[in-house]
Amino acid sequence: MTSLQLGRVGLWAADFDLVPMAAAQEGIAQVEEMGFGTVWVPEAVLREAFASCALLLSATKKMTIATGIASLHARTAQSMQAGLKTLSEAFPNRFLLGIGVSHAPMVQGVHKGNYDKPYSTMVEYLEAMDNGVFFSPQPSQPPRRVLAALGPKMLKLSAEKADGAHPYFVPVEHTAFAREVLGKDPLLAPEIAVVLNEDADTAKDIANKFMSTYTKLPNYTNNLKRFGFTEDDIANHSDRLMDAIVARGSIDVIVDRIREHLDAGADHVCVQVLTGKPGVLPMKQWQELADAVKGL
Repeated sequence: MTSLQLGRVGLWAADFDLVPMAAAQEGIAQVEEMGFGTVWVPEAVLREAFASCALLLSATKKMTIATGIASLHARTAQSMQAGLKTLSEAFPNRFLLGIGVSHAPMVQGVHKGNYDKPYSTMVEYLEAMDNGVFFSPQPSQPPRRVLAALGPKMLKLSAEKADGAHPYFVPVEHTAFAREVLGKDPLLAPEIAVVLNEDADTAKDIANKFMSTYTKLPNYTNNLKRFGFTEDDIANHSDRLMDAIVARGSIDVIVDRIREHLDAGADHVCVQVLTGKPGVLPMKQWQELADAVKGL
């Protein structure tokens, strides 16, 4: 990943998808001025990933925009490789494609697709991408991709057929595990959720609402069980689980959690700042974070 300058800490932000695009473009330009080198944006049922990334890239000068993640069920492998090459050619070394198999409820309910054998589906999809046809001008640098990966098989595939892995909703222990599976060189860029709020009850409520989306999804719950969390921990959002997944409190607490992931083997940590206020860009919190992580 030497040609991509991601920085040690970036933002993971659905926030830009929850405001009009003009406000998103203005906001991301300000985030670049804060010093962040990378912003990760989702897809799911928000804006289409390639169109959104193109608009955000056009509003910045040097920043990398990454997808976290673009679902392979949302487009053919031919379209995915064409989108990757289009943005990589237009914005050299500034676009990173995160690809994932998503989750059964999304694939079957929204895309009306088949979620059987997600690992095999990813293997075949990557091969089809690599064999895709693209007659437009080629990127000047090799396009870069990472995989949304939690378990050992997908992590190994991330090292073998991509530039690394982008795990989501994981404790620090997973970062150490992922680094061991990936090996030394592939990019490891875990997402972490944080609440910059020193009111313990408010912060816990924000964290609880955030977690409720993900503790219903088997991919995440099975991964948590791999690291010793129980059905009860997951169903009731135990303090132990909440503390592991969502860092809450002062900026010092947040920075300590980022440092833990870096020490465990992360190359780049994607920080998702939770405020409980959808549709409002958390510029104040992002600035506080930017100032605090400059020395990492």
